[in-house]
Amino acid sequence: MLDLIIKNGQCYINGKLNEVDISIKAGKIHQIGQISEKARDTIDVKGLIVLPGCIDTQTHFREPGSTDTEDLHSGSRAAIAGGITAVFEMPNTNPPTSNKKEFQRKLDLAKNRMYCNYAFYFGATAENADDLSSLKDLEGCCGIKLFVGSSTGNLLVAEEDDIDKVFQNCSKVVAVHSEDEAILKVNKKLIKPGDVHTHPVWRSVECAISSTRRIVRIAEKYNKKAHVLHITTKEEIDFLSQHKGNITFEITPQHRI
Repeated sequence: MLDLIIKNGQCYINGKLNEVDISIKAGKIHQIGQISEKARDTIDVKGLIVLPGCIDTQTHFREPGSTDTEDLHSGSRAAIAGGITAVFEMPNTNPPTSNKKEFQRKLDLAKNRMYCNYAFYFGATAENADDLSSLKDLEGCCGIKLFVGSSTGNLLVAEEDDIDKVFQNCSKVVAVHSEDEAILKVNKKLIKPGDVHTHPVWRSVECAISSTRRIVRIAEKYNKKAHVLHITTKEEIDFLSQHKGNITFEITPQHRI
């Protein structure tokens, strides 16, 4: 007997939206189509679209250090409520997850408290090259997070020699917050307090594409994998589309005002 049948849902199959049933057995999809077998449970989802569980590759649950805003427990519950079945959580906590002691602490904090599947990024710094070179088989580590532009926390790696050192020593994909710190500093004078419309003026197209060109150049020099996070500019998409292979990226148009 099947464990579950999800009936009358709409699924994208071969580029088309089709109404089908989905059966589950032993925790896995057993069949997609018209199902005549019986199941212990049946859910009728007529009129709804059925999607695979999604993976959120950039979550900030702020534990340890800022649990007044979010923590691993509440963040994972919110993820499940929104259809997210796995998360990759970021290292700019307090203290940052940038050494193996703090990484193990994060794993210990997550144990039996998170509702979804999870993995954690290891934060890159200008001084932790030895750790970065030994992460290949580290359980629970989804990659290395590199902040080359200012963001929350104290993991900034802005100088090219230090960025080069990170890629030279990395043993996992490097996920990059890509903004040119020197340009950010110049543009800070353009910020108008309380005016969100100055955000893309301060964090400008020039700031983004300048940094992303540098990241790709360094990653390709060492034949390492880089993933550029939260792309918001056409210029970066056009550029990155010419550097497929070890270079990947994700877009977040909702961040562009």
